[in-house]
Amino acid sequence: MWQYVLKRLLMMIPTLIGAAILVFVVLRLIPGDVCELRLAGTGLYVDEEQIQICRKDLGLNDPLYIQFFNFIVGLFTFDFGKSMWTGREITYEIGLRFQLSLQVAIMATVTAILIAIPLGTISAVKQNTWIDYVVRAFSIAGIAIPSFWLGIMIILGLLISTQAWFGEPWMPPIEYVPIWKDPIANLSQLIWPAVATGYRYSAVATRMTRSSLLEVLREDYVRTARAKGLLEKVIINRHALKNALLPVVTIIGIEFAFLMGGLVVTEQVFNLNGLGKLFVESVTNQDFTMTQALVMLVVLIFVFTNFIVDVMYAWLDPRIRYS
Repeated sequence: MWQYVLKRLLMMIPTLIGAAILVFVVLRLIPGDVCELRLAGTGLYVDEEQIQICRKDLGLNDPLYIQFFNFIVGLFTFDFGKSMWTGREITYEIGLRFQLSLQVAIMATVTAILIAIPLGTISAVKQNTWIDYVVRAFSIAGIAIPSFWLGIMIILGLLISTQAWFGEPWMPPIEYVPIWKDPIANLSQLIWPAVATGYRYSAVATRMTRSSLLEVLREDYVRTARAKGLLEKVIINRHALKNALLPVVTIIGIEFAFLMGGLVVTEQVFNLNGLGKLFVESVTNQDFTMTQALVMLVVLIFVFTNFIVDVMYAWLDPRIRYS
């Protein structure tokens, strides 16, 4: 087991280097110049000399191999440099938004798990009954309804209901407050985007739980357990559900990694200043250093999440052994 863990950790290194090469090359192929955008925003006359001074200060006139070497060194020393657009440290810019995106991702994932696994299990056990049909309709609606639209409906519903009950419309907090400072203000801001996003992703996990559990319930060892007279509840919980959760865990892990940087529209709807919004701003402003750091952060999250999912396989299915 430990040999497998060490091997997987070492395999992360070439994956990260390959992703770094790809993102470095792609960003340099995108047309545009961050210096022209920065200087044009001042509203003053900009000549070529000012642009060249800006490019020199940002290191854009250095040969590409030097820029790539500095990028790789900074990647492994966690020193991503400064933002080309704001001039602030990239670690500071990301740190301001990382905890918000991480909390939303965790809350949305927990919401998806609490919805998907019970409903998927009930739907499989009650196959072709009215309960099964209701759960399937519920999950199909979650796939069809975009999370940002659901977020808008939640906000409108809260505005209307609070206006009717309390005489004053509810408005979400504008500024992010960490949960350890003010739990009520924090949850009042993040609970609704987490619910909207969690419902959207629970729909896929619900259908996967149902189909996987139906397949497992047809296995020989399940029929043997029933022939021995075991209770159906014991068969489901102890024998069938763990094996059925293998593909579900994979989906949940991938969705969690995506949530860390992919909630651009949802963040706009709920006025959240997370990593997704920062991602769009950095690409729009041709901020190479910030975009590189964000892409590598998302790649690292995906790689580490896949590693955790693989390790969980052995716990869920004792038949799996790593070598």
